[in-house]
Amino acid sequence: MSDMESANADAGHRARMRARMLQGGGDAFHDYELLEYMLGLAIPRRDTKPLAKALITRFQSFAGVISAEPRDLKRVEGAGDAVIATLGFVRAAALRLQRANVYGKPVLAGWQALLDYLHADMAHLGRERFRVLFLDSRNVLIADEAMSDGTVNQTAVHVREVIHRALDLGATALILVHNHPSGDPKPSRDDIQLTNHIRDAARVLGIHLHDHIVIGREGHASFKALGLL
Repeated sequence: MSDMESANADAGHRARMRARMLQGGGDAFHDYELLEYMLGLAIPRRDTKPLAKALITRFQSFAGVISAEPRDLKRVEGAGDAVIATLGFVRAAALRLQRANVYGKPVLAGWQALLDYLHADMAHLGRERFRVLFLDSRNVLIADEAMSDGTVNQTAVHVREVIHRALDLGATALILVHNHPSGDPKPSRDDIQLTNHIRDAARVLGIHLHDHIVIGREGHASFKALGLL
């Protein structure tokens, strides 16, 4: 098959995929097919099915591909800058939709929406990240900020920085969040120790710690639900 014939075949295949989307929506597609079409936007003159399947095999799921770090994506043959940027746009769009269900609303009244957002953002990260959700007196989210990357312990996360930022923002409550790249959300000894230090420091200043949520690939752990707060 000539290059022109191959390009025409790819164009025809994508036209049929567009028709399927218009007729049946996203549920009509396998994960690799959704990824295949998105990759076609990045590299339009190439059959992207093999790359889509290779990425899902490497990162274990559609979500794993979308959440993968650029340096890890580059290790897959065929995943160049155009592919990495396209996946970045997809991830940013997905998170923007999730974030819209959380920001500017009472967090405790929309707890599941918050968990969905955090899971989408953090469950497949290849490194541990600690972030703090700062809430106002109505428990509305006013800021969501990453405080450190790396192992969660007293060295990586400085209690003083968390409290200082809360005071800067005028926050009256906090929710701590971090992920476990291992996939198991069970809190570690360092997690518990750090949480206790932040809770005690915040309490002195009238700032309430609602919860510490640990995100894993298959679920989450809540310090409050576990009786650790």
